[in-house]
Amino acid sequence: MEKTVSVPSVSGLKGAATDYAVGGIGGLIFAITSGMFGSGFIGSLLAAMMAGSVVKGNRGQTLATMAGYTGIASLVSGGGNGGNADDTGVM
Repeated sequence: MEKTVSVPSVSGLKGAATDYAVGGIGGLIFAITSGMFGSGFIGSLLAAMMAGSVVKGNRGQTLATMAGYTGIASLVSGGGNGGNADDTGVM
């Protein structure tokens, strides 16, 4: 049985940093594409497709899945992809 919690190792930290960087690149591609095509249905669809196509393999599939999920979920809830820029938060 594989341990789920262990002492941090160099290879584990390297893997986590790589995952973080890939996610950042996918997020950047998603944001740029969403800005170009808008945050509606077509824009979120194209943004998810672009983010997934830039990164190959399982990570690309995961990025496209998560980008599609968040894009459509925020569209359905009326928030758009970027949220409300005028939101001042809790006062």
